[in-house]
Amino acid sequence: MKQPTPVYQITLNGKDLTGKIEPRLVSLSIDESRSDEADSLTLVLDDSDGKLAIPKRGEVVRASIGWADTGLVDKGSFTINEVEHAGAPDTITIQARSASMTNAMSERKEKSWHGETIGAIVRKVAGSHNLKAAVADTLAKIVIGHIDQTHESDMSFLTRLAKRYDAVMNVKDTRLLFMPTGHGTSVSGKPLTSIELTRKDGDRHRYHVSERENYAGVRAFYQATGRAKRKSVVVGGENNHSIKVLPETYPTEAEARAAATSELNRAQRSQATMSYMLALGRPDLYPEVPVYLNGFKPDIDDESWLVKRVRHELMDNGYTCELELEMRDDPTSNRHRSHFRRGG
Repeated sequence: MKQPTPVYQITLNGKDLTGKIEPRLVSLSIDESRSDEADSLTLVLDDSDGKLAIPKRGEVVRASIGWADTGLVDKGSFTINEVEHAGAPDTITIQARSASMTNAMSERKEKSWHGETIGAIVRKVAGSHNLKAAVADTLAKIVIGHIDQTHESDMSFLTRLAKRYDAVMNVKDTRLLFMPTGHGTSVSGKPLTSIELTRKDGDRHRYHVSERENYAGVRAFYQATGRAKRKSVVVGGENNHSIKVLPETYPTEAEARAAATSELNRAQRSQATMSYMLALGRPDLYPEVPVYLNGFKPDIDDESWLVKRVRHELMDNGYTCELELEMRDDPTSNRHRSHFRRGG
């Protein structure tokens, strides 16, 4: 059986360099992650003849990967932030991160937000960095009573806000995303297609179950009016022996409840994790894509999974993908496994 041929395209400042890079490519890896980590690209090139010029920091690389029979998938643009020349034999290693993840987003600042919706906050932050905001409707309308950004970067601040509402905050190309975790939709709002992976698709896997955070509920405190200085809400079970207490006191009951719900959801998703190395890479895999597994143990196959992180790697031996999966927060999804397997 003929092995499929991996393909890629690399441009530097808009100029296609794929033809020049191809005979020199040692490895190309792209890491895509959820949360506040920037997507990153690492390119290792053979410079044994000494004819390669060292690229400059700040230059923009754009990468697409895929297979010859199915075509390329655009993985976005990356700004070079590290370059290394080493030998012998001589190689040049280029490291780059999401082009829109600017240094300004990591600069600490002082600001207070009062009576603003999440949508307004995200749009204002995005605008200050020349980004387009993509905020889910369910989150955009939520009003934040008061929140301080004290000696905190915009990236750190939005990450904290996202955690409070169990959301994904990230910068992809020119968009600042703020979406519910496991939202199942693309940036454009279209439903993400679930992907089924079988045991035959991979080389190795690791399924891990942990009960370190297996608590029944979460308690969060909020400022109260009247005699009581503060009150609390509990989301989940009322068993005091397995209740996690959040340290922060929130301005309103609604914000406290949202934070408690978010923490409980996060803990439930992280109880079981799965890492999986695919022998043949899938360029259509990226964070938040729903995944179903087949051919493992029933505990694994019966679960609904969500891509948390993916590393695409092209080398001499082909194109592979290393996945990090976590439980998908969708209590009804298991009911539809048989329907999915029939291709419905």
